[in-house]
Amino acid sequence: MDLHDFSDVAMNYDNYLNELGGNYTGFEDFYISLAEKYGGKGIIDIACGTGALVIPLAQRGFDISAFDLSAAMVEETNKKLKAEGLIATTFIANMIDFRTNRKYSLAIIARSGFMHLLTPKEQRQALLNIKKHLTVGGILTLNTFEPNPKLQAIQMDTTSEDYTFRAEFINSEGRRERIYNAIGYNPQTQIMSGNWKFETLDENDNVVDIRIRPLAMRQTYRTELEYLCELCGYRIINIRPKYGGLIWILEVL
Repeated sequence: MDLHDFSDVAMNYDNYLNELGGNYTGFEDFYISLAEKYGGKGIIDIACGTGALVIPLAQRGFDISAFDLSAAMVEETNKKLKAEGLIATTFIANMIDFRTNRKYSLAIIARSGFMHLLTPKEQRQALLNIKKHLTVGGILTLNTFEPNPKLQAIQMDTTSEDYTFRAEFINSEGRRERIYNAIGYNPQTQIMSGNWKFETLDENDNVVDIRIRPLAMRQTYRTELEYLCELCGYRIINIRPKYGGLIWILEVL
């Protein structure tokens, strides 16, 4: 299982995300502008998480479908849609082999969803499968982090017990929690993996609950992904630094 598959993580995802750092200023506006430009024939939000884009896009009347591999994340998205009285098609699926009975003019993989594909084979399968669901000239946008050799060197010596404090937040029950993680790196597979530790505190700062959740992501180099996109039948329209990584905008040939 992955970090995002756990219901406690999904329930608190929105609470702690902003506390982890990273500049997501203008996140909604950026993707809304892409939707206005490319989403006229439907949008599919891949690895939608808790609906960070599903909700604002549905509010603006876009025809949107959304899915995630994590049932817990999709459940949180559905709760928000119901609370807002909004309509969107949601389902649980893997981007490698999902199926719908239609095509879209825009596919979005925001934040780090693409990085949860752990092998080049899975990445290729996903890109080809997404292309099947896009119109001719349709657009796929995805986000990757640029590998940092200095950080990789540190992570290569990190053990599963070398936890680093990341953030403190108020959870969905109104209680304080602290997040720590211990992430290692394998240069042969380019996979960073490890554990996240969540500590729940009482009013006297005593730890009353500890939960360990695993996480694994693959770091893909820019040149590597450029060639992969070309081989899978995409034209790169733009690559731009944004939100702590790179935003790729790809067109189906």
